[in-house]
This record gives sequence, structure tokens and C-alpha cells, in this order.
Amino acid sequence: MRTALTTLLSSLLLAVCWAAPAGWTPASWTAENTVELTTDVPAEGAYTFPVWLVVIDGDAYVRLGPRAAGRVQESKSAPFVGVTVAGKHFDRVHCEPASTDQATRVADAIAQKYWSDVVIRHMSHPLTCRLAPE
Repeated sequence: MRTALTTLLSSLLLAVCWAAPAGWTPASWTAENTVELTTDVPAEGAYTFPVWLVVIDGDAYVRLGPRAAGRVQESKSAPFVGVTVAGKHFDRVHCEPASTDQATRVADAIAQKYWSDVVIRHMSHPLTCRLAPE
């Protein structure tokens, strides 16, 4: 009983202490087509580029091709990126690599949302990320 109570209290404390930044509402972004990611690779400086967005189970996901994945991984702020979506900008968003199973779910969701994915899905996508604000 004491262990269960301790676990419950710890969970509640974590929920209270961690709160998403104001405006971070992925569930409201399902109709958005793209987000803009901003990276800061030493060789090229700040660079902003659009990528397709899908929302699954209340979380925002992006699937990146080789060039975009390289920018995210080589950025001075890695694994964080800037994210602009629905007119809001967030400076430090963690680009968390998705598991293989989740990457498959993201690819399926992208195929359903974007008709041109019929071709693009056959290209290399080395990184699928869940976007999670710091």
C-alpha cells in the first residue's frame, strides 16, 4: 500500500512540475500541413526548413530525409530544434527519435494525409522524430 501511494504521489508531482510551454497543443495541429524546423549547423548557420507534420495520440511527429536528418543531428543545439507551427515559435524542442514501430505508424499516417507520399515514401527517411518541448 505504501509503495502504491509513493508511486502515485511521485507521478502527480512529475505531472505538476512538467508542463508544456504555452501554446504547445499538438492535438490542435492535425490540420496543419507543415512545421518549420530551425537548426544551427556550424558550416551553414541558422537554417529553417518545412517538413510534413502528423499528430498521433496527441504527439507531433516529423519524418526527415537525409539532408534534414543531418541538419538536426549536426546542429549545435542537437538534439533540440526550433519549431514554428500554427503561427507559434518554440525555441527548444527535442527531436526524439521514434522507435521502428512508431516510425511505421508515422509513415502510414503521412501516407494517409499527403497524397504525394505515394512517391516520397520510397525515398530514404533515416530519422523520424517525436517533437517534445523542453
